[in-house]
Amino acid sequence: MTVLPDRTLPDRTLPDRTLPDRARVVIIGGGVIGTSVAYHLAHLGWTDVVLLEQGTLSCGTTWHAAGLVGQLRASEAGTRLVQYSTDLYARLEEETGLSTGYRVCGGVTVARTPDRMVALRRTVASAAAYGLECELLTAAEIKERYPLIRDDDLVGAIWLPGDGRANPADLTQALAKGARAGGVRILERVRVTDVLVNEGPGRRRARAVRTDHGDIEAEIVVNCAGQWANAVGAMAGVNVPLHSAEHFYVVTDQIEGVHRDLPILRDPDGWTYVKEEVGGLLVGGFEPEAKPWVAPDAIPYPFEFQLLDEDWEHFEVLMDSAVHRLPVLAHTGIRKFYNGPESFTPDNQFIIGEAPECDAFFVAAGFNSVGIASAGGAGKALAEWIVAGEPQQDLIGQDIRRFSPIQGNPTWLRERVVEVLGLHYAVPWPNREFESGRPQRISPVHDRLVEQGAILGSRNGWERANVFALSGTSRELTYSWGRPVWVDWCAAEQVACRSSVAIFDQTSFSKYLVTGLGAAAALNMVCSADVDVPTGGTVYTAMLNARGTYEADVTVTRTGADEFLVLSSAATTVRDVDWLRRHLPGSPAPTVVDVTGAYAVFGVMGPRSAELLGRLGGPSVFDASSFPFGTSRELPLGRATVRATRLTYVGELGWELLVPTEQAAGLYDDLFAVGADLLVLPAGYYAIEAMRLEKGYRAFGRELTTDINPVEAGLTFACKLATEWDFIGRATVESAKAAGPRRRVVSFTVGDPAAYLWGGELVLRGGEPVGQVTSAAWGAAVGCSVGLALVGPRDGGPAAPAWLRDGDWSVDLAGTRLPIRVTLRAPFDPAGERLRRGDL
Repeated sequence: MTVLPDRTLPDRTLPDRTLPDRARVVIIGGGVIGTSVAYHLAHLGWTDVVLLEQGTLSCGTTWHAAGLVGQLRASEAGTRLVQYSTDLYARLEEETGLSTGYRVCGGVTVARTPDRMVALRRTVASAAAYGLECELLTAAEIKERYPLIRDDDLVGAIWLPGDGRANPADLTQALAKGARAGGVRILERVRVTDVLVNEGPGRRRARAVRTDHGDIEAEIVVNCAGQWANAVGAMAGVNVPLHSAEHFYVVTDQIEGVHRDLPILRDPDGWTYVKEEVGGLLVGGFEPEAKPWVAPDAIPYPFEFQLLDEDWEHFEVLMDSAVHRLPVLAHTGIRKFYNGPESFTPDNQFIIGEAPECDAFFVAAGFNSVGIASAGGAGKALAEWIVAGEPQQDLIGQDIRRFSPIQGNPTWLRERVVEVLGLHYAVPWPNREFESGRPQRISPVHDRLVEQGAILGSRNGWERANVFALSGTSRELTYSWGRPVWVDWCAAEQVACRSSVAIFDQTSFSKYLVTGLGAAAALNMVCSADVDVPTGGTVYTAMLNARGTYEADVTVTRTGADEFLVLSSAATTVRDVDWLRRHLPGSPAPTVVDVTGAYAVFGVMGPRSAELLGRLGGPSVFDASSFPFGTSRELPLGRATVRATRLTYVGELGWELLVPTEQAAGLYDDLFAVGADLLVLPAGYYAIEAMRLEKGYRAFGRELTTDINPVEAGLTFACKLATEWDFIGRATVESAKAAGPRRRVVSFTVGDPAAYLWGGELVLRGGEPVGQVTSAAWGAAVGCSVGLALVGPRDGGPAAPAWLRDGDWSVDLAGTRLPIRVTLRAPFDPAGERLRRGDL
């Protein structure tokens, strides 16, 4: 390891390290994230805040960050967060008197391949959806923007004039000064050695931090410790899944023609980025296979303004690519090689929020090399969360509760980080699956799925069948912007489900038991729909926050007088359980038990599903007229005992079978054995996705987020507004209903049956951007791409039915405008006759 005095901060007198006995908030970590949280807490009026840094400000990973500030992100929420950062950095110098080094210089991203060019065209459309300036460049125009570039092998590029760069150390100091001006106390060279937690009955809660200079009592502890955040989390019993990897860049000697306003250059097909640095170039990148550093609990101390040893052999793939793109580098000297470790998360999204394992313990860490761009917005978002008690914007994709405990395994993290860093500049295929660290969780019929030809994906560690390959074809999941080969296989599964019967392994569903006296009343306060139904009744419902927006989207089955079974998506297990445990009223509150691993779930769906199940359980048992929609029964089925619930997420007659794990394989075999003459097919999650979109069924995290309310989602039928029952968010929903929606979730179909949409496409009305596709797939029943979109007038007017009905609607598919039909009703079977067939 080497120490680099040329990038350290100037020597200065250390502040007083005398610790206060207590503080309202203690922040651990004095990098750009910790100082941003402190700054924003102060600006929200929370002045009793102490920030502790084990070395000096920015000395960990912040100081050697490249400092790129690119505004456009994969989602609107992520883009807004970075846009706030740029606004903050632009005005921070005037406020504090300290420069942040922030400079808007624009950015050029080039494409070497047609696939990359499609991705860039989609980026331009996303920018239009977010109101961000972005334009396509031809090869000739690239040379105008970046004269040093070799352009003979480029397909095209995009220009983002709002991109910029900041000096990480200067930015940190400016945020720190702004925080101090607001009353925050910043103590350097104070190392946290433990987090003290109340361990009595009820929920665990952080109460103090222990340092090498004494203890500080705290109402709230905030972990902004960068690559040390995993170890700090462990002090409080909190899972913070991240792992450090070596991250490389070089700074060259000065180059003629390089000036302060030279744009940032990104060549993702060559894995590299380039920016101006003191008249030379900073050349870095994200190599396809990363080099992990030490385990999270083995990071050395002290580690202040230090780098790792040079590794020119590992950096060679990046440098060769950079020389190819910028030939001037072939005869330019290298001033310094930087190998600085940075932490990366398992899914390439940063971590933010209050820990589910410990109240009053918040985390902001794992910024995956985008910490400088994200710091302003992330610091504001977490400060608002701390003050309000819940997030004030959509952070579902970054929320710490998206991870299960198994994803904190250090061996698994080390394997995953190699892939994660390398995916930064990979083509962003919308259906990309991680390949490393699999499998983690498998259903009891996993071997059957593989034998049947399943092409597997992964969600929250669960291996799941995306689609089933035809016999003799490749099991590899192919990626394409057009219509992939597996769409035909998926269409066959859809046809089987619509015409006869299909079986889905949905074991990855999250499953919780809510039990105890007063469980019905408590759940009714948390759930938007009335779940106080007779035993055996099943209710579709939301769980909303105080802002009336979505925290969960679940089904609730009453299984006893004081017992309820809650089913939710695979990705939200920790999040849902945490929300229930925090918000269920009562003293004592009902108990919430996660039973996800105890049961498998099989969806038996299609017009002949009752016939198939009747062969194992008796024809009269599954007679649709005597087993109404929305009812659930425990009964024998073949040799197994199951809970059969008549529900559907595909819009057909069908049942979800909850079966004990140890009985699942036998039941699965029996279902296929007795259904052979019905031409029963196994079907995967791609088929579920397509069929739910044909029915206009919403999904949490896409159509239903913490920025969307039931009025906008078109789901007020799942809110008990006509009853006297109160529920969290009711008043806000009522106000939104009275005011009318300013945007709506709508269904659409594409006029061109050959067009293939993935989601994320720009939606236009009369040629003007009005929203974005949230989900899309190819629907066999409608014979075209079908999806859901969130749209609304740009002038803030109401998204009235006439506005939706009378418009000239289209989508932008990588630069091509395609007419679409927009509707508030389901494109397929809008009256819901098929899912209720056989009912009296």
